[in-house]
Amino acid sequence: MSDCVFCDIVAGTAPASIAYQDDVVIAFMDIRPINHGQLVVIPRKHSTYLANMDEETGKHLFTVTARLVQAVRNSGVKCEGVNLLLADGEVAGQEIFHTHILVIPRFREDAFQVSAEWSTKPDRDELDEAAARISRAYQLLH
Repeated sequence: MSDCVFCDIVAGTAPASIAYQDDVVIAFMDIRPINHGQLVVIPRKHSTYLANMDEETGKHLFTVTARLVQAVRNSGVKCEGVNLLLADGEVAGQEIFHTHILVIPRFREDAFQVSAEWSTKPDRDELDEAAARISRAYQLLH
């Protein structure tokens, strides 16, 4: 895709500081990191959303991401914990429409925050109804 910066990185026509690559995925340093050492992990083959990616690529993407989390922890980069962020869709915060996972090194008192109203507790009937709807939708995928 000519209008996708991540595809340009895969093609070698845009600069990137590569931390890992193989035939399926590539991981590079984020140029706008939340914290130093933040990685972007992408499939080489373009997929706009997670659901557009084939299952084998998805498995490999998550396997490599998990290994990179450990590599970040072992690298000497300041890291007391890690957040993984996969924004799927504009309202979820996706800005580059090529599936990607951010590996965000975390440490006490860094500036990154995940905030929401965590005290909302739906009743069990509402949870059961939502679970049933999602289960039916999932079954239709296969």
